[in-house]
Amino acid sequence: MTTETPAEEAAGADRDFAKLWAGQSASLLGDQVMVLGLPLLAVAALDATPAQAALIPMFLFGPFLLLGLPAGAIIERLPRRTVMIGCDALQAACFALIAVLALTDTLSLIGLLALVGVAGCGTVFFQVAYTSYLPVLFTGTKKLHRGNARLFFSESVSRSLGPVIAGPVIAFVGVAAAVALNSLTFALSVLAVLWIRTREPKKPVQEQARERGWLIRDVGEGLRFFLKHPRLEPVILCGTVYVLFLTMVEASLVLYSREELHLGAVGIGLVVGAAAAGFPVGNLLSGRMVELWGMARTLITGASVSVLGLVLMPVSGGLGSIAGLVIGSVIHGVGEGAFGPTSQTLRQTDSPPELLSRVNSVQRFLLWGSIPLGSALASGVIAGFGLSAAVWVGALGTVLCLPVLVRKGIRAQFRGPSHPEDGGGTDAGGDADAALPAQPTAVTQPLDT
Repeated sequence: MTTETPAEEAAGADRDFAKLWAGQSASLLGDQVMVLGLPLLAVAALDATPAQAALIPMFLFGPFLLLGLPAGAIIERLPRRTVMIGCDALQAACFALIAVLALTDTLSLIGLLALVGVAGCGTVFFQVAYTSYLPVLFTGTKKLHRGNARLFFSESVSRSLGPVIAGPVIAFVGVAAAVALNSLTFALSVLAVLWIRTREPKKPVQEQARERGWLIRDVGEGLRFFLKHPRLEPVILCGTVYVLFLTMVEASLVLYSREELHLGAVGIGLVVGAAAAGFPVGNLLSGRMVELWGMARTLITGASVSVLGLVLMPVSGGLGSIAGLVIGSVIHGVGEGAFGPTSQTLRQTDSPPELLSRVNSVQRFLLWGSIPLGSALASGVIAGFGLSAAVWVGALGTVLCLPVLVRKGIRAQFRGPSHPEDGGGTDAGGDADAALPAQPTAVTQPLDT
């Protein structure tokens, strides 16, 4: 039996990360094609109304409200790599079935929504497992953050290229075939994860008997850890408030650009897609920002820049400045691009391995679960006060995430001396200042915040 040297282990981890990165990049690009493809399929092939087609995101993200919290407790008892493979395979099967039913003219709107909902369930478990898996490959904080930044970079690029690619692909092969191609991207992700050689160590929780009430108990442990943690609680609640109001802006922006600013399709695409140009910049800058300023200052800076860009958008729109609207969108993307990978690295370094999946499930439950709530809030404001008011309320509402963030351990570290790496701490109780370790912790979702 041969034992690998540390250098060989590091090289193997880098190769395995490259496989994970490649597979996730492929499925992310396919997801973005579906942002355009599924509503078009519903309207063109199923004669659905725009209101019915708007139900698709609800069925895709709704499972986060139902399964987000228990998913973490369940995944803690299972190998995360196995969960990722199974969830990718489930999503591949769902989209393949949608494509087959559409091509044979046997797809109904109810069937489409049901299959999208099942795929959404797979997304919940994949996201929690995926954001908890990277520490299996990387144990150093610097490499962990670099890996997160690269994964967020792929998400940013997919958000930029996906809608651009979707139009020509759908025009060339048809919307049903485009759905089939999306299924193929999930199949590629399955193969990539299967190719990963690194295996995670067996966790103590996997050996515990599943006595009555274990799920509620485990979910409760994750919630208590999150609520008492001096850094994770402010960061995750900040993201929740931010996403709630950001969703209002995003849900209103297309019609706002058309009805209030009288832009054509090209102009609307420029405004809506401008943020995607800023995301990769923020992703690439985040690592250097953490090295220079530490995590707390990077998080506060990223959130502040993103909020500044969002507030600039309705201000520019009110002045009739399309250039200002685009610039605001880009600035928002830069800030969010820096915040996202930093907040994910913080969760991975501050959470003990046996609680990481549960902490990630709380984050996914709160952030992704706020998306349908933000959409409903936007709908109510639009109905009562108009599109311009919805954009204003959404943009100004994101400002509320800043006082939520600058509390407890984040505030203490922001006020304290700068440290190149803030370090992680798994102590969830006690005074906020006392809970901040002096040394970095070495431990490793969506796209995201």
